[in-house]
Amino acid sequence: MRVLVTGGTGFIGANLVRRLLARGDEVRCIIRKPNALLEGLDVTLIKAPLADDPESVEALARACDGVEGIYHVAGIFDPSPGGTKRMRQVHIFGTRGLLLAAQKAGVRRIVICSSSVTVGYGEKAALADEDTPIDPSAVYGQGGALREYYNTKLQEEQLAVSWPGVEAVVVNPDFILGPWDVKPTSGQMIVTMARRFVPVYPRGGKCFQHVDDCADGHILAMERGKPGRRYLLGNENLSYLEFMTMVGQVVGTRPPVIPLPNSLIGLAGRVGSLGSRVDAHRFAGLNPYVLRSMQQPRYRSAARAHAELGVPQTPVITAIEEAHRWFVDHGYC
Repeated sequence: MRVLVTGGTGFIGANLVRRLLARGDEVRCIIRKPNALLEGLDVTLIKAPLADDPESVEALARACDGVEGIYHVAGIFDPSPGGTKRMRQVHIFGTRGLLLAAQKAGVRRIVICSSSVTVGYGEKAALADEDTPIDPSAVYGQGGALREYYNTKLQEEQLAVSWPGVEAVVVNPDFILGPWDVKPTSGQMIVTMARRFVPVYPRGGKCFQHVDDCADGHILAMERGKPGRRYLLGNENLSYLEFMTMVGQVVGTRPPVIPLPNSLIGLAGRVGSLGSRVDAHRFAGLNPYVLRSMQQPRYRSAARAHAELGVPQTPVITAIEEAHRWFVDHGYC
């Protein structure tokens, strides 16, 4: 296929591009500026703004000319001043511009990379699925960056699946691990534990997945996904203690031994709320709703993606090993 990818300079996007190339697809990438993640790859780089004004839509339509499918992976979580505006620009106006361009160029199929934050969660004994409701005010608060991320991602999904003339399939990745995590994002715990002993662990848990399986989930959604349908991308539901114990085995350090007390989480959240008034970006990690999420079991089922799409289920320990090897090879730890 000849395909167009947005977000190819990010963690999931960079791995998706490599999977597409490995299977022989011709890949075009919409970028803002060159990035080392795509350096040396046989891709066509196109500088075009993700926006819905007529000039931008025309540029995007030219990028879509002759394309058979679009992977819209571009997305940001931005807690800094002006971050709300930037998230709206990428997730809503950028998506609208891309859909207008697809319609103009006659591209029939698009895969939207959303997030698991738009989906509810459950316990291990009662996993959530794509249709599990969520109370965003209770989970993400009435305002702030995390709530705005939820709002704009959900609006992105709704916009795409209701767009006339374009078949949109939505994928919702959960906690993704693997190589090419340059920031790093989800791999930060692997880097931290490789550098030093971490004695404490959050009480909650998540659904983890290898980034290769996540990338394959996007490709399989393009090939087999039902238009208008959501697919959670994940594999193993693990407590943070189980996950950090695996990381310790891989990096050669002891697992944590002390559960984080809720009282400490509450105090850190109050510090984060106050600090964010001075420096929102610096104190983003102390967002009270982010901290609370780490203390809660937030488990989800990827059964639909496995059954309908055939998404692979690589063991999470393999994802940790490959992520750690990449971090070591690139000087992170």
